[in-house]
Amino acid sequence: MSSEVYSYLYEKVLEEGALDIYTESIYMKKNRPSNKISILCNENDLEKFVELLLIETSTFGVRYHKYNRERLKRKFIKINTHYGDITVKLGYYKNKLIKATPEYEECKKIAKNKGIPLNQIFNIINCIINEEYKINLLT
Repeated sequence: MSSEVYSYLYEKVLEEGALDIYTESIYMKKNRPSNKISILCNENDLEKFVELLLIETSTFGVRYHKYNRERLKRKFIKINTHYGDITVKLGYYKNKLIKATPEYEECKKIAKNKGIPLNQIFNIINCIINEEYKINLLT
């Protein structure tokens, strides 16, 4: 399958509501190199993604597994920075705030518009988050 298909497939799968998609380089029977496509989705979307893979890729079959998933409780807030308001995702475990991360797309937009490295934007916003929320994973 042409490598351009993967980029198209990633976009389409995410637009269709997949939780995530990734590929892995593997070897198939007779030591043939290949790529394994994994799509993480809700169970009620399984048929849609099986059909998508069968129609949009070179595969003749799809294997699937049901996985359990644990996730942090999430809350989204806006914080004010000198770049403007940024959405931050807060992650709670046992009702304790343990993670906070700025939204990637908003940071990317700022980096492009201001000509600042994305990593620098993340560092600045993470400093603000840590100062405001005093996130400490050790307690």
